[in-house]
Amino acid sequence: MFNPRKPLHQREFIIMVAILTSLMALATDAMLPAFPQMAADLGLSEYNHIQLTISLFMLGAGFGQLFFGPLADFAGRRVAILSGIGVFIFGSLISMFSSSFEIMILGRIIMGVGVAGPRTGSIALVRDQFSGREMAQVMSFVMMVFILVPAIAPAIGQAVLLVSGWRAIFAVFVVVALIAFFWMAMRQPETNPPEKREKFSWRGLLRSVTMVLSNRQTMIFSAAAACAFGGFIAYLGTAQQIFVDIFEVGEAFPAYFAALALAIGAAALVNAKIVMHLGMRRVAKAAFLAVSALSSGYLGVLLIFPAAQNLFAFMAWAMMAFFATGLLFGNINALAMEPMGKVAGVAAALIGAISTALAVAVGIPIGQLFDGHVLPIVAGIAGLSTIGFLLMILAGPGQPDP
Repeated sequence: MFNPRKPLHQREFIIMVAILTSLMALATDAMLPAFPQMAADLGLSEYNHIQLTISLFMLGAGFGQLFFGPLADFAGRRVAILSGIGVFIFGSLISMFSSSFEIMILGRIIMGVGVAGPRTGSIALVRDQFSGREMAQVMSFVMMVFILVPAIAPAIGQAVLLVSGWRAIFAVFVVVALIAFFWMAMRQPETNPPEKREKFSWRGLLRSVTMVLSNRQTMIFSAAAACAFGGFIAYLGTAQQIFVDIFEVGEAFPAYFAALALAIGAAALVNAKIVMHLGMRRVAKAAFLAVSALSSGYLGVLLIFPAAQNLFAFMAWAMMAFFATGLLFGNINALAMEPMGKVAGVAAALIGAISTALAVAVGIPIGQLFDGHVLPIVAGIAGLSTIGFLLMILAGPGQPDP
């Protein structure tokens, strides 16, 4: 195996980390245009159940971090990332050749478990080399590059469908994963060398877990991250139905989906500038308040004027709400990780597992309530963002951001 020693230039590092973490977005969003074809081929009787290919993939990613997080701490970041990519490829192949919905779901869960390796290891790579507001800034730049993938992923999926079936989309996942594997193996040095690692012991692992779970700031911000992510999971699972079934945009679906994804990317770019001056807590609190106000307002309009369920009104609300959501992701994760230091791998695993499990737990019911109306999604996001804002207040002002 390659063992590079020279640190990457920051620009290459950011792009590589963005690609590693974007495997999750690619494996989620490129499938969306194929939902009708997949549901028909796999004999799905209840169409809403196709959303489970998204939510259970996310759940696998959350719990996969419980393995790859400790592995990143005790065996190194490279081992965690590269082995995770291998598991992701294995799951992709299972889904590609699945003959039933149950086998498809099994493959998706395995893909999710595998993608946890690059996701957890990449966050630890960033935490090893940056801290405080600088870490939040780097994470925002990573998010900015990362967001290009969900912006173009549905178009990739739709393009594949023009020349082949939905199974070929999984072949794309395998190819991208192999590129990420060899880039990481050949270019990125280990940031957690043997001399800095603790020897693995169950007592040491329990001590690290206790350190994470007993930290009030980390737990509050993990719950806040679940609020930000839960509504987004519900939206992802229903996006194809909203745009194609309700608004009848047809093959223009990837363009509308991309516009909302780019709103989040634009927010990441703005956040990289303002977080250095305003601090993570202030930006995150304002963002939660904005999403809550926008979503509650649109919900009220929908209840009074049903005609407000139109493409223009929905896009106007979603562009603003998703822009504010884009201000949350990097800041909330950075706030949760900030006190963790030496146990960054275990911390990233637990934070990811807890926030993802909570997000999926609320996201699935919201998505399954879809009945040809956007009300469940808007109401779900309004409620979750309000809870997130209250959690930010509960966390208190804290110490000034480093």
